[in-house]
Amino acid sequence: MISILIHTHNEEKNIKECIESARLLTDSIIVIDMESTDKTCEIAKSENVEITSFPFSRYVEPARAFGIKQAKNEWVFILDADERMTKELAEEINKVVTSFKLPASSAGEQPTTAYKVPRKNIFGRKRWLKHGGWYPDYQLRLINTKYFKEWSDRIHSTPIIEGVQGFLKEPLLHYFHGDITEMVKKTMVYEEIEAQLLFEARRPVSIFTFFRKFFGELTRRLILKRGFMDGKYGIIESFYQAYSKTITYLFLYEKYFNEKKKSSSL
Repeated sequence: MISILIHTHNEEKNIKECIESARLLTDSIIVIDMESTDKTCEIAKSENVEITSFPFSRYVEPARAFGIKQAKNEWVFILDADERMTKELAEEINKVVTSFKLPASSAGEQPTTAYKVPRKNIFGRKRWLKHGGWYPDYQLRLINTKYFKEWSDRIHSTPIIEGVQGFLKEPLLHYFHGDITEMVKKTMVYEEIEAQLLFEARRPVSIFTFFRKFFGELTRRLILKRGFMDGKYGIIESFYQAYSKTITYLFLYEKYFNEKKKSSSL
């Protein structure tokens, strides 16, 4: 009745524990691997789950659309490799799935065909960030495949699904930012993509923008959203988000600079 989709690229540190948590909900687990070069697939095979290959992408949205279309069950739940299912969430999902029914046609109502799940972001497995805008951090993860239409291949896009969206109460666990080096590498990839989208939209940028973005994001996360209440980890994450936001506009500034340089050389 339900399958869990796990999208991976070089997730040998996470995949075994992720699969083990997924079994709290179902044994129908599909790993959509994007050309991993480490032991991700080897470990997944040892766990006796289905593995499907997908061309490498710098972000996960294209693989998610592919995975949903591959699933044979009526419902799918999307689980990232650094996320964990919980017993409580699995029980809630099972209740939703087994009680699904179409509303009476005369009522003119639409069925609830997808659900957003709250997510506990746990910094380095040490501190759940309750503040700073990090909770409930709803993610669209439970989808009825019969009503799924498409998922844009643009980064941070949301799927098109017929029907209405509901909200689950029990959260996912998200173990993020466990390795500062890897964290910075991912930020560079994602923010360059974001900068390219802003460049294509001709979003203006100046030196002043860097200050505005950095201090604006820092103030929002640390003060207005009370990130400081999560202690040193909340403070670190607030500064990191301000840094991340600034990097996007530094990349954007560079793209305009290179464009101007190229035009002047012609």
